[in-house]
Amino acid sequence: MFSNLHRLLASTVMVMGVSIGAVSPAVISTSAQAQETVGGNASDLRMPSQKLSQTPSQTPTQTPAPTQGTVSFPDVSQDYWARPFIQALAERNIIAGFPDGTYKPEQPVTRAEFAAIIQKAFNQNRVRQLPTGGFRDIRSNFWAAQAITTAFETGFLSGYPDNTFRPNQQITKVQAVVSLASGLGLTGGDTAILTSFYTDANAIPTYAVSQVAGATQASVVVNYPDIRVFNPEVPLTRADAAAHVYQALVRQGRLQPIASNLPAASYIVGSTQTGTTPPGGQTGSDIVTTASASNSFTVLASLLKTAGLAESLQQGGPFTVFAPTDEAFARLPKETLDRLQQPENRETLIRILTYHVVPGQLTASQLKTGEINTAEGKPVNVNVNTSENRVTVNNAQVTQADISASNGVIHAINRVLVPSDVSLRGLGGSGDQAGVEAGRATRGGRSYIGAAGNIGITGGGGSSLGEGNFAVISKIGLTNNFSIRPSAVFGDNTTVLVPLTFDLAPRAANPTGGQAFPISPYIGAGVAIETDDDAEVGLLLTGGLDIPLGSRFTLNGGVNAAFLDETDVGIQVGVGFNF
Repeated sequence: MFSNLHRLLASTVMVMGVSIGAVSPAVISTSAQAQETVGGNASDLRMPSQKLSQTPSQTPTQTPAPTQGTVSFPDVSQDYWARPFIQALAERNIIAGFPDGTYKPEQPVTRAEFAAIIQKAFNQNRVRQLPTGGFRDIRSNFWAAQAITTAFETGFLSGYPDNTFRPNQQITKVQAVVSLASGLGLTGGDTAILTSFYTDANAIPTYAVSQVAGATQASVVVNYPDIRVFNPEVPLTRADAAAHVYQALVRQGRLQPIASNLPAASYIVGSTQTGTTPPGGQTGSDIVTTASASNSFTVLASLLKTAGLAESLQQGGPFTVFAPTDEAFARLPKETLDRLQQPENRETLIRILTYHVVPGQLTASQLKTGEINTAEGKPVNVNVNTSENRVTVNNAQVTQADISASNGVIHAINRVLVPSDVSLRGLGGSGDQAGVEAGRATRGGRSYIGAAGNIGITGGGGSSLGEGNFAVISKIGLTNNFSIRPSAVFGDNTTVLVPLTFDLAPRAANPTGGQAFPISPYIGAGVAIETDDDAEVGLLLTGGLDIPLGSRFTLNGGVNAAFLDETDVGIQVGVGFNF
């Protein structure tokens, strides 16, 4: 009956041994070749002539690594204006040619095709969820259905008010630029600059002005054949798509700017008019200026000035800033936020803000599971879930990664981070994020409830813990470090276990030499309660691992020792549903 559990137990125990023996948190190890791949776990969606013969079973789940040779298309000559963009993206399998070997650079791009390129190029966190049923004109077996869902949920593309996506409609240049600006968080740009860059600035639709300004300041816009003419309503060509996506990846620091002496560089708006784009696609705006220009970080920008940190973040660096959005600060009681800005609480404000700053520049692709020391002096716990394209920092989720600045990079987060020894309770309100909040996630992961199998190791049958039985398990987070994990082992003498555990920071395990995965160890103590007629209460010691299985489930393996009439030891292996 428990043969499968024993096999699973063997794997779990091996992982536990690796984690317990680690002196310091490990990091997810990735091959050098995989690190060169631009994009994430996007499907290998191709362009029009290939999509017709593609079936879901033929679609790989991982983006292929870049090809080693140089990709060449017969219709993209050595002197073709967009050749550097096209060649670089083709070598990384972000774009592809047609079966006849051509690229067809002047062919217009449809909205579905642009969504496929977005999915291949960017590894963004999801910021919203497509409503149940999706777009009414996208069937589940449509070749680009998954790409459209990804482009929508990562904030790049939206549908129309009638709940259609219109996948076969040609996408215009302004729509493509707005898409890239929205996905990369390039909103709130200085719209006054548009007339100095474009002779047809008045033709830019009102809805797009802010995003076009942000994309212009970030050197994402490419205008061929005349750098001064934006041509907002012309259909985006395959050459245009390659150029703009390349520049967006440069903006993220994931590709190097093309050489300034290449003809293609003369069409990048901003590079020839205001100077060459710095390495990594960073503009002249520092972290504070970049945050101040965005509608998402107005509270953070104000607090930095109040705390006297603005000048340091403008002149120093490089820095990585986990920046709470205005919505994140709105989760704090207004009274607490107001008191943080009072002179007597300035030191507390400085500690909180510097807890969001990490010395050095770490892009999303460079973040690893484990602890990272902050400028405040205490570490934050980073958990990188590559399968879900999700990054969390302590109890906050990164909602927008890789917002570049001249002296570092900004990652937007949806909660304010508070050091474990800083209390907001005395500042007013009930927003003490370092206090008790039942059901919250801890640094070890989400709270959950689930089922498990119990394997008895020792015990004379005094309790069900010492026998093979079914169990219900749970984890209820209390603070960032502590949780309570009630469970019940059912049998002839059902035993209830109630331990309080100390949840350790996530770390990476690689017991088989294959791909590493995150684990979250815990240890604790509590009480074991027998429920038979001779009910007895005894000391309980526990320890184990939580292993995330995506965003919904957590695999748990734990060892429990109950000191009752006899010492009963059992091992539980189960799966919990996260809440």
